[in-house]
Amino acid sequence: MDFLLQLDGNILLAIQEFIRHDWMDSFWKFITSLGDSGWFWLSVSFLLLIPRKTRKAGITAIVAIAIGALITNVTLKNLVARTRPYEVVQGLTLLIERQHDFSFPSGHTCASFAAALVYYRLLPRFWGIASIILAALIAFSRLYVGVHYPSDVLVGLLVGAFAAWASIKIVEYIRSKWGRGALSKR
Repeated sequence: MDFLLQLDGNILLAIQEFIRHDWMDSFWKFITSLGDSGWFWLSVSFLLLIPRKTRKAGITAIVAIAIGALITNVTLKNLVARTRPYEVVQGLTLLIERQHDFSFPSGHTCASFAAALVYYRLLPRFWGIASIILAALIAFSRLYVGVHYPSDVLVGLLVGAFAAWASIKIVEYIRSKWGRGALSKR
């Protein structure tokens, strides 16, 4: 376990030393803000509820974000109670405000991949790929600004993928039980 913690910290320090540049800081701070409380993904998902042909994607993404939040923010963060890296990694500089919850796993990454993978599955390929690219940028931004360990981001991605899968199955089940009219088809 100590080896993994050391590796996590070393990766963050390498990002700080070799990838961080003052001219990029504003970009990464903006990207990371898109994941704050899942606001960007929730906004897009609620907009998708308006047209009938994208309603299923919107509903499914909202369910995925909720499942991911229950697993990450309500359960795992409090069970694991991992300290943020900027509090323990010597020499790591925090680029945004201090966070008020625990580090493991990354809620930003979870919400981003939960929604993006739903969009990838249920929307035209272009929008799905664009969503996954944005989710990956948000995930990396958490490392860049110094608020998460790489393992936090990796587990956030895995939980987000599970949440997307589970929400797709739940919505399909509801549609099969209550008919296609229960949730509009894509």
